[in-house]
Amino acid sequence: MDLSLFLTAAFAFLVINGMLLSASLLVYAERRVSAFMQNRPGPNRVGPVGILQPFADVLKFVLKEDVQPAQSNKFIHAMAPVLMVVIAMTTAALIPFAEGVVVADISVGVVMLLALTSISVYGVTLAGWSSNSKFPLLGGLRSAAQMVSYELSMGLAVISVALIAGSLNFMTIVEDQASGQALLGWNMIRNPIGGLIFIVTAFAETNRAPFDLPEAEEELVGGFHTEYSGMKFGMFFLAEYVNWFIASFFIVTLFFGGYLIPFQPLLLDIAPALDGTALFAVLQFLSLMLKVCFFVFLFIWVRWTFPRFKYNQLMDVGWRYLLPIALANAILIAVGVILFDSIGL
Repeated sequence: MDLSLFLTAAFAFLVINGMLLSASLLVYAERRVSAFMQNRPGPNRVGPVGILQPFADVLKFVLKEDVQPAQSNKFIHAMAPVLMVVIAMTTAALIPFAEGVVVADISVGVVMLLALTSISVYGVTLAGWSSNSKFPLLGGLRSAAQMVSYELSMGLAVISVALIAGSLNFMTIVEDQASGQALLGWNMIRNPIGGLIFIVTAFAETNRAPFDLPEAEEELVGGFHTEYSGMKFGMFFLAEYVNWFIASFFIVTLFFGGYLIPFQPLLLDIAPALDGTALFAVLQFLSLMLKVCFFVFLFIWVRWTFPRFKYNQLMDVGWRYLLPIALANAILIAVGVILFDSIGL
């Protein structure tokens, strides 16, 4: 076997297992932070300070009986959660973890990201339809309408970033943000409207509160996965948390410098020998993870702070506000790029 192919496969294996482990850690983090915000202990029984509670939950999912509705479509009912997990894990291959460290460094990474996020709606919709129950069906239809509404705005926000960088490659987009010598090159500074739109649409695409209409317990019992139990329900749970983690990665990659260390050009001026070393790659990875952890906390903070939108409010925000603003922003960015290129800046 070719050595480069073996190394890529080994790295992909590490990334997939890292995502699986991260889902458990995110469950624990969410429980701890929400407990702190509500002035209660949170998980504190299984393992030291409750750290093993997520693994106990996984064991519970594995041992629970798998119940399927008698009139459901058995094959699609079983495949829907698998589809969600596969798409979530595939998207992780596009994340640049450090300079030159990525599973799939493809020239059209942005297009692949938009394609994978658009496919994920099929898992939710098929889960709702195949259950042959009215509440899951309504949850699936809500999810389809919600994702279509917000994907347009998300796509335009991503396009505005690609216009600035002049590339659809994630590694190029990250390196382009080093042009400001420090934090001024980050796309959140150069393109703040696009950054805010992408963050809001990331909440909607991952079905996180206040955009969790497909799972509205007060209205739909539990939404599209009401008729799921055992490990199939656990797979939906896993896909949701992995998608949330990956959304944080792409927010950082597109708008907050990705793996770039704050003031990285100044650091390399002081220690030029550091460039290209393993230590520098580790520092870049740690920089990326610190930024991602901030947005992980932001996702939790928002969930336990803001109430859920009503459905008409959800549609209004997506179609009447975010889409026109995102379209105008993309046009302005395109015009600005043309003008700057024409005068040689």
